[in-house]
Amino acid sequence: MKKPSQSKQTTDGSEGIVYLVGAGPGDPELLTLKAARLLAEAHVIVHDGLVSPEILALAPESTPRISVAKKRSLHSVAQPDINALLVAEARKGHKVVRLKGGDPFIFGRGGEEADDCAKAGVEVQVVPGISAALGCAAQARMPLTHRDASSAVSFVAGQCKGLSDQNWSGLAGVGRTLVIYMGVANTEAIVEKLIADGAAPDLPVAVLENGTRENFRVLKTLLTDLGDLVHREKVRSPALLVVGEVARYGDAENKFQEYAQLAGVIA
Repeated sequence: MKKPSQSKQTTDGSEGIVYLVGAGPGDPELLTLKAARLLAEAHVIVHDGLVSPEILALAPESTPRISVAKKRSLHSVAQPDINALLVAEARKGHKVVRLKGGDPFIFGRGGEEADDCAKAGVEVQVVPGISAALGCAAQARMPLTHRDASSAVSFVAGQCKGLSDQNWSGLAGVGRTLVIYMGVANTEAIVEKLIADGAAPDLPVAVLENGTRENFRVLKTLLTDLGDLVHREKVRSPALLVVGEVARYGDAENKFQEYAQLAGVIA
């Protein structure tokens, strides 16, 4: 038996609904047409801190915006409270756009929000977005797969609880690309973990900072030097780490030889 909806109806007769919308990595022109339309139609927008002001500006000025921005070790709004907020707004009969940087289902906790909405009898739809990995790599002209360098790519989170207990064996190495989200603050631990799990110290690495935005930059080095590079260059989030031979590709000046000598990997 179908569970009855607990959502009220909007003034146009439709029931409240939650849209989990991917805002992409930052450039408003990378939004999908559906995402742009929903921003224009939303009754309320609940957004992450990574959503750029240019994207939020696409919605009418009169549309309420609720920030649930999170920073490392500081969650302004706990995830259960965000879930409850979405349900509460939908039950008012609102079209709720939950706007997330990148894609809602890639390290965006979209699955948790979708589940809680469904359990509450609130309709939820997912609108995918260009993930940070794809958007940043494209801007850097760095293919995450390449016939000469990599036939597989993996995405991992670099600040998850129990990082040291996770098994990354085989994710980075010959013929494979590893993309690490949220790893800037943990680079030293990440380097130690990857090498312990079998990655070569001289494996190429790229740091993609502020992808698709005006202050985008690409930094390249070797795995063993990654922690020092992030410190020297004062890298700040949002930034992705790309580990593997594909890091040699792209427009940025190739610094691997220089950093290899600096890191003592080669004489």
